[in-house]
Amino acid sequence: MSELEFQDEEREALQAIYEGDEAFKQLSPTVFQYKYGEPDNIKSMLLEIHWGEKYPNEKPTINMDTFYNKHIKQCLKDKFKDAVLAEAEQYLGMSMTYSLFEYIKEKFDEFIEDQFIDEVELNNDVKELTIGDNSEDMKKKTPKKEQLTKAQKRKQWDRACDKGERPRGWDWVDIVKHLSQTGNKDDHVSTS
Repeated sequence: MSELEFQDEEREALQAIYEGDEAFKQLSPTVFQYKYGEPDNIKSMLLEIHWGEKYPNEKPTINMDTFYNKHIKQCLKDKFKDAVLAEAEQYLGMSMTYSLFEYIKEKFDEFIEDQFIDEVELNNDVKELTIGDNSEDMKKKTPKKEQLTKAQKRKQWDRACDKGERPRGWDWVDIVKHLSQTGNKDDHVSTS
């Protein structure tokens, strides 16, 4: 059987196996991706496998430098890549993409935990380097919100509408009322 026939056969098998699995994706006839971990979680990653022209008689190319893996340290990416290529060594001459995806699925938790153990240790070291606890200083600097009584709130509400604005014309002068208080100019002149 030629290499192209092997590839066609394996491609059909992968599509049948991973049908309905949202973690699996075929980008092209020779490029396949599988997501591990919970989607959109920091403890997740994407493994991409490229078949060469001589696949399965040669190892596939492993790509860990996708945008989805931007949160993973380079040393962990290299560790994944080396583990997959070492596993691929024993499958030369056979269909191996499914086996490689499953191998990483089994080892994923212990690989990904290494990254987070290192980060926790790093975060603990940073906590020890802090000079003082600034949380009390921050509490002192925040201004207290003014507490109003019910009567003060009611009076403020009466002065303003629900949007906090005064009603239209609140400062307008009532002309009729004003004229009745001041009287007409003609009235003042005729009485004198």
